[in-house]
Amino acid sequence: MIAADKRTAAQALQEEAIRQAPEFAVFRGIEADLPVTAHAVPALLGLHLRHGLELRFLGRRGVSPALAWAAAARAAALFILAEAETLRAVERAALPGWVRVMGAEVSPGAAVIAGCFGQDFTLAPEQAEILHNAWPYLGTAEALLETGGDIRLARDPITALNGYGCSHRPRPWAVTFASSTASSCSERGYLAADRARLGVTAALLRGVAPRRAVGACIEAVRRGIGTVFRMAEDERVILAASGTDTELLALALTHLAGRDQPVLNILIAPEETGRGVPMAARGRHFAVDTALGHDVTCEAPVAGFRPDTEIASIALRAPSGAVRPVAVVEAEIEAKLAAGIAAGRFVMLHGLDLSKTGLLAPSPGFLAKLRRVYGDGFDIVVDACQARLSPGAIRAYLDLGAVVLVTGSKFFTGPPFAGAALLPREVAARLRHGRLPEGMAAYFNRDEFPADAACAVALPPGGNYGLALRWQAALAEIKALLRTPPARRAAILQGFGDAARAAIAAQPALTLLPAPPLFRVDTDEPWERLPSIFTFSIRAPLARQRCLTPAEARRVYMWLNTDLSVVLPGNAGLAARICHIGQPVPLAQPEGEGQMGALRVSAGARLISGEPSHRPLGPQARLAREFADLALVFEKIGLILEHWEELVAADPVPRYRPTSGKARALV
Repeated sequence: MIAADKRTAAQALQEEAIRQAPEFAVFRGIEADLPVTAHAVPALLGLHLRHGLELRFLGRRGVSPALAWAAAARAAALFILAEAETLRAVERAALPGWVRVMGAEVSPGAAVIAGCFGQDFTLAPEQAEILHNAWPYLGTAEALLETGGDIRLARDPITALNGYGCSHRPRPWAVTFASSTASSCSERGYLAADRARLGVTAALLRGVAPRRAVGACIEAVRRGIGTVFRMAEDERVILAASGTDTELLALALTHLAGRDQPVLNILIAPEETGRGVPMAARGRHFAVDTALGHDVTCEAPVAGFRPDTEIASIALRAPSGAVRPVAVVEAEIEAKLAAGIAAGRFVMLHGLDLSKTGLLAPSPGFLAKLRRVYGDGFDIVVDACQARLSPGAIRAYLDLGAVVLVTGSKFFTGPPFAGAALLPREVAARLRHGRLPEGMAAYFNRDEFPADAACAVALPPGGNYGLALRWQAALAEIKALLRTPPARRAAILQGFGDAARAAIAAQPALTLLPAPPLFRVDTDEPWERLPSIFTFSIRAPLARQRCLTPAEARRVYMWLNTDLSVVLPGNAGLAARICHIGQPVPLAQPEGEGQMGALRVSAGARLISGEPSHRPLGPQARLAREFADLALVFEKIGLILEHWEELVAADPVPRYRPTSGKARALV
């Protein structure tokens, strides 16, 4: 162990490790003893530091030494194995043998674990049972945050990024304006998730049953969501792995309405919501696997849903790509609603607040008018998964009797795959009767539903722990946003809009797509009426008569998120910067046939509350930095277009860290 006269040096090493790996910050102020050998190989320092810090943390919370040692070793093993692709051969060779054992997906058993740590390490039988039962819930926050979602959530072992091009670990060297799609976890969000994880870990190792420990974490999330969105005592929150899962849930709620009628599901611009939404809206599987790990057949019926459900789609854009007039859209919505009711169908009418490109339809006022005319003969479901609205606006939707679908992973910038359905009292009352379609057991556990939901008794026991941790991270971002005065939010979004318009105008190949002004009700907070998603087209560099296709735009999206300095050494400073923005949206080519891929930059809650990695900067300097970073995104797009053929030939891919180190040095 480190001698007393080396303590200051050890503390300095710990602080440097925290700077390099912000996820260590939860252990700030906790001192760990490090083996002398840890200083010889950087990978060993990270491994033993992680083990020592976690060990001390658990020990201070009453966990027995043997269980604390084993749980800390599992966390350290998963931490270093996540770095396996970046380790040099000499570092991999220096890793102790227990790393693979403790990083295993399945508990190897007390005897094998004891054999890893020598004769002085023993687990009593009751401790061995506790460790075995707790094993699936032990590890690092980043490993657990990746659980409880479908294939898009999985981390690629080569790139260390998920299907959205982001990471559950903080990635402060990346310029991020991707909240219309998904964002990497911030230090603020990670710390909130890790504190929750450590609390659950300590409870498990003190002998609390896994379902009780994880259930308490899930219930804390449900209370937190209810509090920030001002929900009443007789309203309910149901957690869901993603926005598309909430769509399937909304359809399932019609099966509890006590009406033996086929369903007509009216969707607003499904092409601007989520690819799987039309399938979920008909009660069909929308991917090849589910959040709970079940393999399914995409587009096949989900067991128990009515097979006669129909959908009707209302377009918000004309075939040319232009936004359709509000009056025309609302007249079509009412005609579809009236025809569905006249045909004897139970109608689900969706409101969209907002689409991928920032469109809102229909207005809350129009929904209120339909409710007055048609009464309770239909359900209103508001897709507010972008969550670019105030708690007051959500409250107004709930007061219309609307089910409101939200996520913590878009505007709020929590980790991807954090959905929830907010149920008004009229719909919440349905949970006490009937049974959910049996196929819901592939998507939801019992504890994602409130305790009084008798309809959910047949769901698998327990809850989605990864989902709860992702919501813990999102709630930290939501609370930071709500601490910022509304007037300040408006000023920042106004500045962002001015900066985005100027940066797009400065690039001749780019065109900003117009969007109509936002208006919900007279009591809107000023910031809610300001656009926060800016969508733009890009002229193809080798065929200027058209815009980039969706596949070509995706290349730009990927290369922005990549350190290109190796391919473009002559422009290394700009090329090295990693820029994460919204995924392309397929829209009509402005001239001619086919589709273009429109890219998006968007303001997220972190822009308003403050990106934690910019903490040393004052308020004005921080915003200046953010807006300069926004301009840099468009400068890099210009660089990509200028060197299109070189990049096509090289086809570089994103990585969690920049390969050159130039981008990271600018944090």
